[in-house]
Amino acid sequence: MKRLRVGIIGYGTGGQAMALLLARDGHHVEVFEQAPQLGPVGAGFLLQPTGLAVLWQLGLLDETLRHGARIGRLFGETREGRTVMDMRYRDLDKRLFGLGMQRGALFALLDAAWQEARNVHCGRRIVAMDVEAGVLSDEHGVEHGAFDLLVVADGAASQLRGHVGEALLDRPYPWGAQWCLVPRDGWPFSDELRQRYVGARRMAGMLPVGTRPGDDTPRMSFFWSLPAHSLDAQHDETRWRHDVADVWPQAAATLRETAVPHGLARARYRDAAHRRWHRGRAVLLGDAAHAMSPQLGQGANMALIDALALRDAMRAHGELGSAFASYEQARRDHVGIYHFWSRWLTPLFQSEHDALAAIRDRLFHPLTRMPGGRRHVLRVLTGTRRGWLGVLPMDPAFLEAVAERA
Repeated sequence: MKRLRVGIIGYGTGGQAMALLLARDGHHVEVFEQAPQLGPVGAGFLLQPTGLAVLWQLGLLDETLRHGARIGRLFGETREGRTVMDMRYRDLDKRLFGLGMQRGALFALLDAAWQEARNVHCGRRIVAMDVEAGVLSDEHGVEHGAFDLLVVADGAASQLRGHVGEALLDRPYPWGAQWCLVPRDGWPFSDELRQRYVGARRMAGMLPVGTRPGDDTPRMSFFWSLPAHSLDAQHDETRWRHDVADVWPQAAATLRETAVPHGLARARYRDAAHRRWHRGRAVLLGDAAHAMSPQLGQGANMALIDALALRDAMRAHGELGSAFASYEQARRDHVGIYHFWSRWLTPLFQSEHDALAAIRDRLFHPLTRMPGGRRHVLRVLTGTRRGWLGVLPMDPAFLEAVAERA
């Protein structure tokens, strides 16, 4: 494809990866970010093998492994000690693992990798776009463009995706979460994502997330589930700490230095699906195309895969229309099953339906111990399930690279 002028709206994980990939292919890339200063949003996340494979393609595998914390097990239990979930990556493939990462670490690695021909406009909130002419308009009425390609990567709460296509579904989840980072110190589960549940109304999670550039202190990401309507409330510190300790005393002890509520970040989620992902010169990417609940931990991973898939489609096709259609079909084939499971699993873990949670507590673990059920759940977990029975292939060279470094 000839050299294009590309406008990317949003500098999250997907926008960063897209800017880096297209700049390396010789396209002229400009990014528009509404935040006045560049920086990550969120505390920590679990990088799956699929997302790690994209970073390998970008030449960032070693730096990513150096800062991340290898996760071999996902374990969830009730407050009373009943095992709800116990999944190990090695049961699918001994070479596979998750990688707990700080948002700041991944942001810094991707940001540092894109320095040549870099062009980022901060404090520019894009409010409208002409998808046929390739022109963007910001909140001050200033027009930018024309661009040959517009990549809409402005996240789950995108205000621009409606310019591309009608939403089949676009609604907020009634539950969200508070997050923070804490030093790992003597936490005993250094290679495990741990969660603890009280029905479906309360859930706490601890994920080791390693270090970040400029800070060598290993940290963990703490997660506390709350109804979305209460996220902005002024929580009483004593009551809040009591509630967390009631669910998980060991986790509550790690938060003794955390300011409450000011030291807690807030996260809200959306469920969004679209009839089409592209129109004219514009295409959707990441959460702007397929926002979902974080129950399956796939958000950042899907954004990375989207960026690589769009780059590959542009390399394979001589014009944007064919490239967009190829990209959308490939990604729909992968994302669809995750939308389904995310939508149906979320009420089991974050809702007021404690009766459903009681069924979960008794059946989820036994079902995942069955050979067929366990493999399917592990495929979904690792991001390698495509459709109901298909498999997203992993590059043998990537698996070899990971095995060598292990």
